[in-house]
Amino acid sequence: MLYDYLIVGAGLTGAVLARELVDADKNCLVIDRRDHIAGNCYTEEVHGINVHKYGAHIFHTSDRRVWDYVNRFAEFNNYINSPVADYHGEIYNLPFNMNTFNRMWGVKTPAEAQAVIEGQKAACAIEREPANLEEQALALVGRDIFEKLVKEYTEKQWGRFCNELPASIIKRLPVRFTYDNNYFNDRWQGIPMGGYTRMIERMLEGVEVRLGVDFADMDVSAFSRIVYTGPIDEYFNFSLGNLEWRTVRFEEELMEGVPNWQGNAVVNYTSHAEPFTRIIEHKHFEFGRDAEGRELPDTVISREFSTEWKPGDKPYYPLNDSRNANLYERYAELAAGEGDVVFAGRLGAYKYYDMAPCIAAALDLAEREIARK
Repeated sequence: MLYDYLIVGAGLTGAVLARELVDADKNCLVIDRRDHIAGNCYTEEVHGINVHKYGAHIFHTSDRRVWDYVNRFAEFNNYINSPVADYHGEIYNLPFNMNTFNRMWGVKTPAEAQAVIEGQKAACAIEREPANLEEQALALVGRDIFEKLVKEYTEKQWGRFCNELPASIIKRLPVRFTYDNNYFNDRWQGIPMGGYTRMIERMLEGVEVRLGVDFADMDVSAFSRIVYTGPIDEYFNFSLGNLEWRTVRFEEELMEGVPNWQGNAVVNYTSHAEPFTRIIEHKHFEFGRDAEGRELPDTVISREFSTEWKPGDKPYYPLNDSRNANLYERYAELAAGEGDVVFAGRLGAYKYYDMAPCIAAALDLAEREIARK
């Protein structure tokens, strides 16, 4: 059988592309080496709780086109992302806002908070263009916030000291002089009711999908065109070297008979006292209730450990330093010469994508492909 498209990867990018291309009467096959669809958005029901198996995914966007698109496949609840940070038992609201500043300094007004931050920024005396992440953070928020809420968390996340990381990682830090714990500024946000896996299943209805299949084992002669959403360096057999990532290890724990363990969906641990970066309590994403609205008697938590990536690990966060940026550009030059192969998604572009921009990019790509003669 001849196909118009082979789509490599059944994650968010692959599912959107498949839906759009099939709706345009293209014959598509989607493959994925994992035994499930939805990529890193995959959710699995445990004791009635939709567990985010590869880390928390909270949908947010101000793009009407993207919001209307995802609502074709899922109904979203009104979950608002309001994480908190634990620093040696001290609890602070995120993003940095008046609740954070009141807890840290006892200030009550925006003017008082601004005065403290400006004073600390001046004391740090970062007069030149910040040369690294530490200098950038100090120039933005001063020493107290940096020491308690940025420094050690960032070092755990990236496995390097802050003065060894590029300033570009935090060119801006969200600082609000209002009592507002809503992490995102976007117009729409929430969690798909029933989980992300169900949403992706609906995107892929009527699409041929084969799981547990590796691209390297495919006979590509049966396909007119390939959309590859895997790692770009792997496609070229790492011929120029490995692009580097950070990966995440999860320790999941079911707590039977515990209806509420930490009181919030997301708690960041911002000191080296704990080896994990954060703990997710999944049931809070859907307000502790099952699909029928009944309160759930148990809970599931996931501790997240950021670790050094090695070949064979799942890639999560690209290391956007000069070495990897230059290496990606060399791979992109090779990709440009691949003819009927299109590289897409975060792995194909060596880029961290939130879900909404990922969907927007996939829709744009689908439009270009459908318009091809």
